[in-house]
Formats: sequence, structure tokens, C-alpha cells
Amino acid sequence: MKILVCISHVPDTTSKINFAENDTKFDTNGVQFVINPNDEFGLTRAMWFKEKQGANVTVVNVGGAETEPTLRKALAIGADAAIRVNTEAKDGMQVAKELAKVVQDGGYDLVIAGRESIDYNGGMVPGMLAAITGANFVTNCISLEIDGSNATAMREIDGGKETVSTSLPLVIGGQKGLVEESDLRIPNMRGIMMARQKPLNVVEPTNVAADTSAVKFEKPAPKGAVTLVDADNIDELINLLHNEAKAI
Repeated sequence: MKILVCISHVPDTTSKINFAENDTKFDTNGVQFVINPNDEFGLTRAMWFKEKQGANVTVVNVGGAETEPTLRKALAIGADAAIRVNTEAKDGMQVAKELAKVVQDGGYDLVIAGRESIDYNGGMVPGMLAAITGANFVTNCISLEIDGSNATAMREIDGGKETVSTSLPLVIGGQKGLVEESDLRIPNMRGIMMARQKPLNVVEPTNVAADTSAVKFEKPAPKGAVTLVDADNIDELINLLHNEAKAI
């Protein structure tokens, strides 16, 4: 079984976010980047398929050379090879089309993507990728088992969980629950050394034009000061909730 794991190169959630060029571009100065958490759950599940079922695992990213350390980390975790599509990721459809070309050229049976990335939170790419390649699709996936060409997946739905049976080729949008957090892997020294010998192939893009562009970024408004109200002053509390907080 050939597995392709989509890896997004995203800012660490502890990084301080700023914007440049009149708030039209994300300022990467001083920002630490990591594997998108939803993708990391998927990569760990792919490692299970590699160890238990002999699957071959390739990771892929659409981005510039600055994303290669993130791909190298995925190789150190245990992926067999990496692919970088040499173009800036501009919108969901553009990324999905670039990934679709990789999927079609590589003949992958299973594509594991994160449900969404934690930077733009679009949640579009896995579904678009499945539609373009004609693969089956399960999103919000929290469990996945493969038996030959058959797959059983569980996904979160409003108010509960749903178990579905489908077949390969398959694209999933994975999330927390696909593996336990305690099962996530940290690259060890041996893995880091081996990653240097594994192939990281840079492929040229199909030059798909982006359909959307960011006009402006804006940070959330800072939280207001806390107003303390005496426990006996119910009228003042109601007044503040009604006139200031607009909560009632």
C-alpha cells in the first residue's frame, strides 16, 4: 500500500503573530514553524500502517524551500520519502490541484491529510483533493483501519460518531483521535541521521492560478479590562451585562 501524507508548514501556536506590508502579508520574522498538528496525527497513523502492514509512506508539501525542515522532521519520524511542490501555497484550490498531480503521478492508494491547518483553518483541501482525483473521502476522521482494498473509518459528527465502510483509493481529513496524543513521535537521533539520507524530491508546479487572495489581515481586538461587581449588587451586574457586554 502506498500512502501519501500531506504536511502543512504552520506557525507554532506559541509564536507571536504580526503582519507586514500594510497588513496584507504574514510576517514570518522570529516565527517558529512546525508540522500542522492534524497532519501529525495522520503521519503517526501512517507509521502504524508502515510497521504493521508494510506500507510505503511519502510526505508532501506545497511550499518554498523554507518548508524543507518540516519535511525533514517528517522523514526523521519515519516517512520513507518527501516531495516538495516548489510554489507558494496561495489558496485551497491551488494547493489541492498541485497535490492532485502528485497523487496521480504517484499512484497512491491512501492520502492522509489533516482536517484543516491551524493557520488559515480553511478545511477545504482534503475534500477538493478527493473530488479532483475521484477518490472516496472521509473527513473529521478519528479512526482508520485498512484491510486489503477495504477501509473502515470513524468520524465525528454533530452529537456523536459515525462509522463508515469504503474502499481505496481514499482521502481522509484526519484530526485528534486518529491516534492518541501519547502515541505522537518525537524524532530521535537515529531518525534524524537517517532522514539526511532519504530522498526529498522537489517537483515543479503545474502553475495553477489561485482563485482567491488575502486582501488584509486583522488581529482580534484586545480583551477589555475585567470589571468586578459586588456580589450583592445584582442591579449593577444586570446593567453591565445588558449595556456593555450586550449579553442579555
